Amino acid sequence: MQYNIYTFPSTFITEQGRELHNLQLAYHSFGQLNAEKNNAVWVFHALTANSNATEWWAGLVGEGKLFCPSKYFIICVNMLGSPYGSTQPLSIDTTTGKPYYHSFPLFTINDLVHAYDALRKYLGIAAIHIGIGGSMGGQQLLQWAVNEPTIFEHIIPIATNTRHSAWGIAFNSSQRMAIEADASWNEQRDDAGLTGMQVARSIALLSYRNYKTYGSTQDGVWPNNTDHTKEEILYRADTYQRYQGKKLAARFNAFSYYFLSKTMDSHDVARNKSSIQAALAPITARALVLAIEGDILFPPAEQRIITQHLQHAELKTIPSNYGHDGFLIEYAAIDKAIRKFLYKA
Repeated sequence: MQYNIYTFPSTFITEQGRELHNLQLAYHSFGQLNAEKNNAVWVFHALTANSNATEWWAGLVGEGKLFCPSKYFIICVNMLGSPYGSTQPLSIDTTTGKPYYHSFPLFTINDLVHAYDALRKYLGIAAIHIGIGGSMGGQQLLQWAVNEPTIFEHIIPIATNTRHSAWGIAFNSSQRMAIEADASWNEQRDDAGLTGMQVARSIALLSYRNYKTYGSTQDGVWPNNTDHTKEEILYRADTYQRYQGKKLAARFNAFSYYFLSKTMDSHDVARNKSSIQAALAPITARALVLAIEGDILFPPAEQRIITQHLQHAELKTIPSNYGHDGFLIEYAAIDKAIRKFLYKA
């Protein structure tokens, strides 16, 4: 495993016309590109993950796993805006000599994949054997395939969509409102808005899981807290929400969370195209589109739309009690589906 930083040799211009200098992409690579240069696997991470796919997708990426470094050259890039090495809101703006904070530019999903394409060329990868990503990662995968219809041999978009829905945007908007309501949010400091971000994370969890998930994993009260005459009762669902908010605050910043949610909202493969069909139809890759049963954030209907408009696509629904988060948890079923797709195993 290698961790690297790629610095753009020239000015990067965003889709909205913002000019950025010394833009950096942090990325992990696993394995080696073979002599034929036909073993590249590009993994795309979701909202709050990082470029070390062996950490958050250990069931699929790593030695002896489906995507094994002994067989594949695996690349995963930290998204622009994410606080794990790539240019982000706490980075120094070269025009002011100070952190970007609230002046950080909006990167669209399209901007992200334009950056990745420059890195691909730098790495000497002419074609990508497999592209795979879930949620916001799947959005990046689809957009790159739209931009470069022949660059992927296989694509595996999971629990994602062609355009971020009004439902998804509403969830993101409510999360940003929670951050904005934090009295510290307008301050120019690294930890501004962290309390609001904890609330935002608790809102997000309601879309990542579902009614059934909470009923089976967070029902009831904690042991030794069954006396309902006490002033405070520790309900599992309550403590879970608070714990997850604090857990994220220990590793993320509110600025990244805020701007990345806007990046997700920007997703629309048909932007500058006449239709979704016109955007997806030119893609030559074989596609396995995976839906997660019970996903209320990216419901299976959205994956059916993807499948309908790709030339060579099949749809598989993964059973799960975990809703949208199933794309991170149900790795055994995902592994089986991918092996069948790739190797007819």
